Formats: sequence, structure tokens, C-alpha cells
Amino acid sequence: MARAARVSPSTVSRSFNHPDLVKPATRKKIDAAVRRLGYIRNRAAQTIHGIRSGTIGLIVPTVDQAIFAELIQSFSEAVEEMGFTILLASHGYSLEREYALTRKMLEHRVDGIGLIGIEHSDDTYELLAQQNIPALLLWNYSKDAPLPCVGSDNYRAGYLIGKHVAQLGHEKIAAVFPPLVGNDRALLRMKGVAEALMKDGRSIHESWRLETPYSITAAKLAVASLIDAADRPTAIICGNDVLAWGALHALARGGFDVPGEVTVTGIGDFSGSRDFEPSLTTVRIPARAIGEKAADAIVQLITTEAQQKVGALVMPELLVRQTSGMR
Repeated sequence: MARAARVSPSTVSRSFNHPDLVKPATRKKIDAAVRRLGYIRNRAAQTIHGIRSGTIGLIVPTVDQAIFAELIQSFSEAVEEMGFTILLASHGYSLEREYALTRKMLEHRVDGIGLIGIEHSDDTYELLAQQNIPALLLWNYSKDAPLPCVGSDNYRAGYLIGKHVAQLGHEKIAAVFPPLVGNDRALLRMKGVAEALMKDGRSIHESWRLETPYSITAAKLAVASLIDAADRPTAIICGNDVLAWGALHALARGGFDVPGEVTVTGIGDFSGSRDFEPSLTTVRIPARAIGEKAADAIVQLITTEAQQKVGALVMPELLVRQTSGMR
């Protein structure tokens, strides 16, 4: 292989494992030789820097919505530039299934594992410790987390939205969130919303605390039943943008003016929220930045012997758009 590319074996190895350290022209020569010879690396024999497979496992709650798509894409692109590929799986918000998938990842000899959030089963944390595998928590950040983490402050995201709605003067406030059990992201956002409202002497009416799956259709149905009542909220705080989209569809179908009659907010700033009619007020969780920083962090854990915690906090940002209205 090295002879065909007219480079040294170490340069070929470096091109595979750390392409950023090899000149583009040299990488191009090696790639041409790989394609010409149909060369496939023997991963089982790879031992440089402790790399066993050149793959990183990433286990997410779901892949069928926009929630984590940008994170997955940016993480995958970034680790690929550093010579790795990802092995992706989703657990459907089941921590038991997440544990089983973690075992499967380890059986495939991944070099490291990324998990979403901080709340995981004791068995999963114990398994990672027993196997001494580089592991990283993504999406949430906490300096007290049991593993290195790269993410945003979901409590802060909720607080920003709660404060915004309170400052608009709303008192009849509803919340549409995903199920909170086993979902520390949603739980922290709800806590932030509730405490921001409470600080301003406001709260969410108990019967207006709705939980629904991550689905536009489910949110649309939930909000439709909410606004059918004679006494209805003037503001609907949604736990993420997908649920907010469903709320906006329900309100449009019911003939309600947004934001004239009802304010709607989301969290996430997913692709499409800015272009919605009216454009959605939300809090940006910078998924692409989280993915890129997480990729750098886990590769550091895999390829260096340093034991210090790597991680990063990426702050959320309130984006006030057209779905916000004063009362």
C-alpha cells in the first residue's frame, strides 16, 4: 500500500488515523492508491494510540425527529476528519435499552462511547467504568457530572423562556413538554421555566401541564384539546421546537391569532423554526457547536493518556421572533 502511494508506511498510517496531520496532496496520493488497489485496513491489528477499531459509538434517544439530527451530523463529520467513523444507535428513551446497546457497542470494540444527557442507569455507568472505555456525555453540561461532558445548560434554556413569557405579561400559561421521566434535558428545562415564572409571581396551571411524545401530530392533538375549552391559556411554552410546531398547527386550524391571542415558544431553534409562519420564538441550543466540541473531546480521550476531564459548556441563546406577544 505504502509502495503504491510512494510514501512511507508511517505516513499511510497517519493519513488514516490523523488525516489533519498529513498534507492534502499526500492524502490524495494515498486515497488514489487505496481506490486502485481496493485496499481495506485490518482494524483488528490496529494498535496505534490504543485505537482498536477506529469507530466511536454514539447512542441517542431518537433519530426519527430533528431534535438530534444536527448534533449527529456535526459530530460524525468532525470525528471523520480525525480518522474515525461513528456507530450509531437509538434507545427510544429507555435507559434499560441504552444499557443493552452500550454492551453491544463494547462487543463491537468501539474506541469510545458518547451518550446523550447525564441521567443514565447505574448499570451503564458501572459497565463503562469496568471496561475503562473513554466515554463522553453530550447535550447537557454539568461540572459535577460523573463523566466528561460537552453540552448546553438546559436549565438556563428553560429559565430564559420562562422569564421572557413572564415579562410579556402572561398569567394564563400552559406547558407542553415531552415525558419528564428518564429525560434530564426536558426535566431541567421544565425546572428552569417554573422557577423563572415563580420569581415573577406566576406559574403554570396544573391542568395545563401537558406531556406528549416528540411528535408534531401528538402536540397538535394535545393543544387542540387545550384550546377547545372556554378557559384557555394566552401563552404555551413548549419543551422543544417540534412540539411548538404542533402547537402552531393546532392554533392555525382553530383560527387563533398568534401572537395576538396566544404566544407560543419553543426550545432548540431547529431548522425550519425561523422560516415558520409566524417565525418561532425559541432558545437556540447550538447543536452543531456541541457536536464539533464533543468530537474533539472524545478523540482527545481516546488518543491521549491524559486523565484530566475534557468538556465544554455551550451557552443557550434566547431568540425573540414573531410568535411572542404582549398581554
